[in-house]
Amino acid sequence: QVQLVESGGGLVQAGGSLRLSCAASGWTFSIVGMGWFRQAPGKEREFVAAIRWSEGTTYYQASVKGRFTISRDNAKNTVYLQMNSLKPEDTAVYYCAATRRDNLRYSDEYDYWGQGTQVTVSS
Repeated sequence: QVQLVESGGGLVQAGGSLRLSCAASGWTFSIVGMGWFRQAPGKEREFVAAIRWSEGTTYYQASVKGRFTISRDNAKNTVYLQMNSLKPEDTAVYYCAATRRDNLRYSDEYDYWGQGTQVTVSS
């Protein structure tokens, strides 16, 4: 089992920045990749970004590319999502997830999920 604990959400004005953190514990040796997803009220959960744990390859949703950066610290078993130039449409609950499988863009491929952290961007 893998446990994930997110932190770093909050309220920020449009154009501002936030950094989310997700600390993994437990059977972390089994993790192939970690990702961030988000869900806004009345909408389906969507992929935001992901990173392969060993080689560090990253993947982004088109709407966040160039504004968000995903990174990891293997020694701390922690993944980060640096969010810059935030927009009101980025408002959502952000979830960290971990997978033992290869396809990192699809939520169905993920085995473990964090509790979620709220990000609110005011205009």
